[in-house]
Amino acid sequence: MALWIYVSVFAAFMQNLRFMLQKHLKATKLSTGGATFSRFLFSSPLVALAVWGYLSWSGAAFPALSGTFWAYALSGGIAQILATACVVALFAERNFAVGIVFKKTEVVLTALVGLVVLGEGVSSLGVVAIVVGFAGVMLLSDPPQGGARFLNKATGFGLSSGLLFAVSAVGYRGAAMQIDSADVIVRAGVTLAMVTAYQTIIMAAWLAWRDTGEIARVVASWRVSSLVGVTSMCGSFGWFIAFALQNAAYVKAVGQVELVFTFLASYFIFKERSTPKEIAGIALIVISILVLVAAL
Repeated sequence: MALWIYVSVFAAFMQNLRFMLQKHLKATKLSTGGATFSRFLFSSPLVALAVWGYLSWSGAAFPALSGTFWAYALSGGIAQILATACVVALFAERNFAVGIVFKKTEVVLTALVGLVVLGEGVSSLGVVAIVVGFAGVMLLSDPPQGGARFLNKATGFGLSSGLLFAVSAVGYRGAAMQIDSADVIVRAGVTLAMVTAYQTIIMAAWLAWRDTGEIARVVASWRVSSLVGVTSMCGSFGWFIAFALQNAAYVKAVGQVELVFTFLASYFIFKERSTPKEIAGIALIVISILVLVAAL
């Protein structure tokens, strides 16, 4: 198999670990903003160190960064901050497995955003996948206690996170494609380093303005928050390398293997159980993922 497939699976596994840790932080110690900030505060210096070390070891020069690069990188980074916040907030509304599946609407949304922004389309099977996946979202959007199907917090957070993660993925691929280097590690690493640096600054400024005590609480929870940073760095390197090599929609399609890790964690670690309707919705989304992978 191609390298981008292996790193996509690795990134999905690390991302699942990171969301588990953030769910724990959200439930026990931090606000949505604090749990979101933890991934950037502790990962940014690690990424910068890793990129500096690789450039020194390989002898590669730091590449020139164009205005187009920054346009893609800034839009992708801001979208990722908002998307992560939506997922963390969603965990308070529905269980871990359903929360992650809502997020996984990003796979079909990435295909649409990629087509509009980068002109990277998918085959006719991709259309089938979109229809089947939407049917699954229809089932998942029903709140367990009844009420409005689409006019509820869980659906809003879930679909918003999917769209924002799609914008983020396409933005990162667009940014990496602007770097003039044959070395995929340089393209992915420099993009990631620039993005995580300004994401940390943006989040720190926001929390200092809106919740001054939350930054101190993030630092105080360093034992868990630092693990969030490490898993975030590892997962992000995987995603960025894959985005530098392949269409973002296909990368996200393979990354749906995260669902397997998610349900194992939901069942065995969080002791959560899904309703029959939620399982049916999840099954439809998984089928849509398989159809999209078959379109590769």
